[in-house]
Amino acid sequence: MKAATALALESLVSQLHAALPQTQCTRCGYPDCSGYAQAMARGEAPVNQCPPGGAEGVARLAALMGTATQNLNPQNGSEGPRSVVFIDEAWCIGCTLCIKACPTDAIIGTNKRMHTVQEEHCTGCELCLPVCQVDCIVVENASGNATGWAAWSGVQAENARNRYEFRSKRLKQDERNRLQKHEKTAQMKLADLATHSRISDPVALERKRAIIEAAMARAREKLKD
Repeated sequence: MKAATALALESLVSQLHAALPQTQCTRCGYPDCSGYAQAMARGEAPVNQCPPGGAEGVARLAALMGTATQNLNPQNGSEGPRSVVFIDEAWCIGCTLCIKACPTDAIIGTNKRMHTVQEEHCTGCELCLPVCQVDCIVVENASGNATGWAAWSGVQAENARNRYEFRSKRLKQDERNRLQKHEKTAQMKLADLATHSRISDPVALERKRAIIEAAMARAREKLKD
């Protein structure tokens, strides 16, 4: 029975996730669209917290949850047209903070070089705005009077989801590589801790060894995720 319930929950999460516009804007109060879908499926969040989906989005989610539709919660934002951002080349200092904030890798550039937004991949999440140090990012209307799902197609949502998931996997792999590199360094030091630490006191040496081994254990746990 538990397995069947878990399977049903997984299916519901998948359906709810697919009904979200995949802007990954976090305005729902969760770190991404998947997090919001999971919260709804578990009964921890209502269906009216996604401004990009608008009224139609709320109706889609309510139908999947088997609940009555409701107005969008104003605390999460309001329904509006689809937007895209552009970077003012004259002011961009190449800090890369917007690149790190973009959930779909829609911004390209390198350190101390001007950045550019790939319009076709921008979801209008606006997560790049608060991190920009020189306020050089401009938001523009990309859908005219069309709002919610009328301004955002299923193809665009799927593209955004794929890019977000690819980015998430890349970041996790980068973190694994970083932790593995640190573990190799730690193992090298442990092999001859007295030389590397320049500590002669046996008690202090063993205390440092315990600290390093504990740090390595925590790193290994992270690698399992």
